[in-house]
Amino acid sequence: MDINKALRTAISPGEVLIGTRETKKALSENKARLVIVSSNLPEDEVRNLKRGAKASFYTFRGTNMELGFACGKPFSVGVLAVVKPGESDILALKDE
Repeated sequence: MDINKALRTAISPGEVLIGTRETKKALSENKARLVIVSSNLPEDEVRNLKRGAKASFYTFRGTNMELGFACGKPFSVGVLAVVKPGESDILALKDE
């Protein structure tokens, strides 16, 4: 699966929340179905996000700048939550 294409497809018609604060809120409300974290997000932040979460997690194989670019954003993105995937098959992503 091309993660960049899947991200753009999910962002356009779907519902994707970008940022730590938005992701934590979606996780606490059990709305997040998939959380994507950049490879350079601090490990303690990842552990905090995973604590009690029912969503799947996927580690993007790039930095937060590359994840932002993959999302079509002109800024870095360390973490995002997929609430509704739209027409994307992005929910099939799983950490290996």
